[in-house]
Amino acid sequence: MSPFFDTPLFHLMITLLVFWLSTLLYNKFKLKILHPGIISILILILYLKTTNTPFEDYTQNTSLITFWLGPSVVALGLPLYLYIKHLKGSYLRVFTAMVSGSIVGIVSVIVIAKLLGASDVIAYSLCPKSVTTPIAMEISKGLGGIPSLTIAIVFITGFTGALFGCGFLKAIGIKDKKAIGIAMGTAAHAVGTAEVVKNGEELGAYSALGMALNGVLTAIFAPLIAPMLINWLNSLF
Repeated sequence: MSPFFDTPLFHLMITLLVFWLSTLLYNKFKLKILHPGIISILILILYLKTTNTPFEDYTQNTSLITFWLGPSVVALGLPLYLYIKHLKGSYLRVFTAMVSGSIVGIVSVIVIAKLLGASDVIAYSLCPKSVTTPIAMEISKGLGGIPSLTIAIVFITGFTGALFGCGFLKAIGIKDKKAIGIAMGTAAHAVGTAEVVKNGEELGAYSALGMALNGVLTAIFAPLIAPMLINWLNSLF
């Protein structure tokens, strides 16, 4: 194989091309299962396997894309700034909902993992599943989890929320844009936010709020709750 195929330029080109083609496919058929993020990941995994390209090399060569994930998340703060005034009078309710959502997210995944026989390391790795990737990795490291596993579960959580989140909320009768946006950002982080912003800037703003606050709250609550909960569950089983 030509050395060019192992260069950062080629890996950046192939990544962007795959995502562009995946987006065209999604826009043509409008099927949620064809979400560009899901299709892109599957195609790139197939590419890496068939070409025997080490994942570490690919990650290093595409670090420029990874770098811009941070600024892209920060950019979501602009619509939040524009719509924050609409939350006036609802701050306490929003904060209470966010705290509840963060704690439930931590507790539920740990309980399910331990009931299924997962080790403590796996449970710690799954703990920050609903937090955007950079924060989730640091939480996982701090708890003694496996960051690579955390990344995988974060992506699965985000895409599950993006595919089914809005439909589920509407099915149970939730129509308020604030509630839908905050719920999507809290449960499905940046992937869910990217999905709801397609339905309007206002939804994207509230989802960005949910994502940001859940990241902060989970970073605070996870080290406090996870060890105690896991030790207690271990004593029961």
